[in-house]
Amino acid sequence: MVNIMVINGSPRAPKSNSRQYAGLFAKYCPVDNAYYTVRRDNHALLCHAMEEFTDILLVFPLYADGIPSTLLQFLKTLGSSQAQHKPRVSVLINCGFIEPEQNDVAVEMIQLFCKQNDYPFGSVLKIGSGEAILTTPFRFLVRTKIKRLAASITAREYGVWQVTMPLSKRMFIRASSRYWERYGMQNGLTKEQMASMDIEP
Repeated sequence: MVNIMVINGSPRAPKSNSRQYAGLFAKYCPVDNAYYTVRRDNHALLCHAMEEFTDILLVFPLYADGIPSTLLQFLKTLGSSQAQHKPRVSVLINCGFIEPEQNDVAVEMIQLFCKQNDYPFGSVLKIGSGEAILTTPFRFLVRTKIKRLAASITAREYGVWQVTMPLSKRMFIRASSRYWERYGMQNGLTKEQMASMDIEP
């Protein structure tokens, strides 16, 4: 019987896009699953909780072409825990770039961890334009792939998928620039101020 421990490894876990993706996974997953977040003070709790699950889904954003430091620190704890039970590890990763393949190095980091610590590896979903896609008409593309991810883990038929907005790079840059300019205006910042290297006015 498959049951899945969903771990949000985002530094902004309570308000993160990763939380939204984890919520969609829970909605479409046909088997029991439980949601956890990584904090500085709960590594031992998470390691202990893993004893009850057949599978782990790590949900996190791309940070500087790798995994976030919050998740990295947890993996260090997990690697040294000498756990006897080794759930299969799958990955749902999102990045702000339109190209989902920007996530490849971070996925390889998780695969290396699994190989070095004898954790079986499962499925992967790589999401591009992760900061924006859920607020666009293209969100159905993400939902479709998350359903496929959930089905693959449940059926133990693992695979790799990716999804992004079907836009050219030029269109994506133009749209994202407008988004950040409007966001700056809401906070009293001009385009020039946002482009400045000055941290404080």
